[in-house]
Amino acid sequence: MKRLRVLALVHEGFEPPAGATAEQARAADWRAEFDVVECLRGLGHEVQVLAVGGALDPIRAALAELRPDISFNLLESFDDVAHWDQNVVAYLELQKARYSGCNARGMMLGRDKELTKKLLTYHRVRVPDFAVVRRGRRFRRPGRLAFPLFVKSRGLDASTGISQASVVESDEKLAERVRFIHESLGTDALVERYIEGRELYVGVIGNRRLEALPIWELSFENMPEAARKIATERLKWSLSYQQKHGITSGPARDLPEGLEPHVQRLCKRVCNVLYLTGYARVDLRLTPAGEVYVIEANPNPQIARGEDFADAAAAAGIEYGPLLERILRLGLEWDPAAA
Repeated sequence: MKRLRVLALVHEGFEPPAGATAEQARAADWRAEFDVVECLRGLGHEVQVLAVGGALDPIRAALAELRPDISFNLLESFDDVAHWDQNVVAYLELQKARYSGCNARGMMLGRDKELTKKLLTYHRVRVPDFAVVRRGRRFRRPGRLAFPLFVKSRGLDASTGISQASVVESDEKLAERVRFIHESLGTDALVERYIEGRELYVGVIGNRRLEALPIWELSFENMPEAARKIATERLKWSLSYQQKHGITSGPARDLPEGLEPHVQRLCKRVCNVLYLTGYARVDLRLTPAGEVYVIEANPNPQIARGEDFADAAAAAGIEYGPLLERILRLGLEWDPAAA
């Protein structure tokens, strides 16, 4: 790949410090930013880092001054509003500036779990039965929603607000958890049937021609028998919690014959339905009976070294440097105006 001028868009406070080492980055909030910037520089690309807060003017100024070939989008929110990152991508499109990762329409659909489930249901993709509880509205559980139920935010990612208490088995606990989502997270609540089974992830790369990576699985080896096998917020961010309960992720083992290609085709279909481009991750549940449920789809998943997406790519023969360059190439090839 020829040498590129890359503008790395990161959150304020997530700029990798000058002289930082990989060891320091392992435990830092800016680990993904460090990995991307250092890797691209090591590959010979010219990388400028721009910290983005709550204003678009710095982005416009940087585009005009630096004239980058592409922006590497590492934003997960804008002005502390989670789903506004899609508006930054839309702004880049209006500026006719190339960017990495998912397009604005795909981000909007993928971030909205209600819309995702409605679209997938229309296209006959199996998802758990669900209902949405709007803030300020009373909710009466429909008969089709049988316990246990899983209650989470309609729009927030990264397991925000998810704990063992998110799985409820009574109307009283359901009302209590819905109230928590409304008042503590400030979002609508998504109530869906809890699917008992294996937690699977599939990374997908591409714009129109998609490649699905090997199936990854989150394993819960030492969890108490009564605990639900779910990816809680504490599990996601606490290394000590992961070690205590033997929670690991890696290639899915002992899958039923023929299931992996079926699941990979399914995940590519999900990405096409939701207009996801660049790179994405689809989260699924595999029941003991062999049924596959799509739980959600995540545009622009975590891209740091050692995370599921990068590890699954490596298992497919795509090392970290070539993975980032492939993501850049997809961004350069994507033309929003012609989509």
